[in-house]
Amino acid sequence: MIPQIIRRVLFLGLSALTAAFFYYISRFYDLRLWDRDGLFGFEALRPQGGLLARWLRGTDAAPFELLIWVAALFVTLTFLQKLFDALSPKDDDHD
Repeated sequence: MIPQIIRRVLFLGLSALTAAFFYYISRFYDLRLWDRDGLFGFEALRPQGGLLARWLRGTDAAPFELLIWVAALFVTLTFLQKLFDALSPKDDDHD
């Protein structure tokens, strides 16, 4: 069994990675941390982020990009919470 503190650190790290991913695909990402060629040479991972808008460009859903982003973030974080609850021991003792 994994100790409680390690489990919490792992899930906190997973949540932080998820938040970083959603920040990167959002329109709010403005950092340019790598070359124009894309991260690790993948042109799809461009340095200025905004991937969701790029994916939705030319579709009927493009005006709803921010709403789609918020809904996807909410659903993903809800899934992560359900996963954490399912993998956590069911005890009444709180440290």
